[in-house]
Amino acid sequence: MPLSLHDLTFDELRDLLVADGLRPAHVSTVWNALHFRAETDLEARAVRDEWVPPLRRWLGEKVGGEGGYTMDHLAVASHMPSGDGLTQKFLLRLQDGQEIETVIMGYTGRHTVCVSTQAGCAMGCVFCATGQMGFVRHLRPGEIVGQVLHAQRILRAKGERLRNIVLMGMGEPLHNYDNVMKALDLISDTRGCNIGPSKISVSTVGVVPGILRLAAENRPYNLAISLHGSTEAERAALIPANQRWPLAELIAACRSYGQQTGRRIFFAWTLIAGVNDTPEHARRVATLLAGLDAHVNLIPLNETAGYSGRESAESSADVFQAIIQEAGIPCTVRQRRGIDVAAGCGQLKAEKQKNRRLQPASA
Repeated sequence: MPLSLHDLTFDELRDLLVADGLRPAHVSTVWNALHFRAETDLEARAVRDEWVPPLRRWLGEKVGGEGGYTMDHLAVASHMPSGDGLTQKFLLRLQDGQEIETVIMGYTGRHTVCVSTQAGCAMGCVFCATGQMGFVRHLRPGEIVGQVLHAQRILRAKGERLRNIVLMGMGEPLHNYDNVMKALDLISDTRGCNIGPSKISVSTVGVVPGILRLAAENRPYNLAISLHGSTEAERAALIPANQRWPLAELIAACRSYGQQTGRRIFFAWTLIAGVNDTPEHARRVATLLAGLDAHVNLIPLNETAGYSGRESAESSADVFQAIIQEAGIPCTVRQRRGIDVAAGCGQLKAEKQKNRRLQPASA
C-alpha cells in the first residue's frame, strides 16, 4: 500500500520532502494543508495559494498517482443524522474496503467526535456490537487522524468547531498502542488540528500493559476504563479480557497510574437491567474505587441484536448514582446521543452488514 502523508509526523514529512529534493521550509505549507485546513485535494489548494513551482511539481509527480503517496481522505459509505439534530454517525470506508464508524456528537456549546482505532475488536465484550464482529486489523495513524479531519470538515461547513475527541469507537485503543499514540501526537500538534491533550480521552477495557505504559510514558491524555463488573466472575461474564487481566490486577494498575501521573481516571459502567444495576453492585463499585481519584460515568445500555440484556430503568440508575456519590466519588449519568442512528459502537456497521447479507443476489 502506498505511503500515506497522514501517517507522518511534522519531522517525518520534512525528511520526506528533503529526500524528494525539496527545501525543508516547504514542510509547513504541506502540513498546514493536511492537518490545519483538512484539505482533501492538495493540488486545488496549491492553485488557490499559488504554491511555488517545485512544490507543485512534487504534487503532480508524487501524490495521488500510481505508486506515489496517498492521503487518508476516508470515503463516506453511510451517513445517518439523528432526529435530534445533535448526532451524526458515519460509516467510513478505508482504502482496502474495510469500514469503520465515526460519530459526531453535539452538546451545549461543544462538539465531540468518537473515533475508531481498529476494524473490529479482539476484546469480545458480550454487549458490544463491535466485539460481536471479531477483530480484522489495526488502523494506521493516518486512518485515525482521517476521522478527526472528517469531523472538522463537517463542523467547519456549519461554522462550528471540534472541541473533544474520545477514542471509544470500534476497537481497543491500547491493543493498537503505537499507532494510536502516534495519531494522538499528530492530532494534538499545535501546528495542525491542535486538539489539546486534556480534550482527548482514551478508553480501554483494561489492557493492563497499556495502562502501565501510559503511566511510564506520562502520556497527557485522559484515561477511561470500561469497568462494568464489580467482581471477577461478574466482569469476566461481560468482558472476556478480564480472564487475561483480572479485575484485581486492573485496579492495581489504575492505582499505579494514579500515583505516577496524578491524573483522575474515568470509569465507565454500562447499566444492564438485573445484571449489574442493583444497590449492592453500586456499593461494591464504591469499595473497589476507594482511595482512587475516580469519576464514574453511568451509561444506559445500547441494546444490540447479539446480546439479550436490556437497559436499566431510570430509577435504578438514580439509586446507583446516589450510592456512588455518597461514597465521595463523582458520578454522572451520560447523556444519550444517537440512539435512533445506531450510535453505539459497531451498531451501524453490523446493521449494514446484515442488510447486505439479506439482499437477493443479482439475476
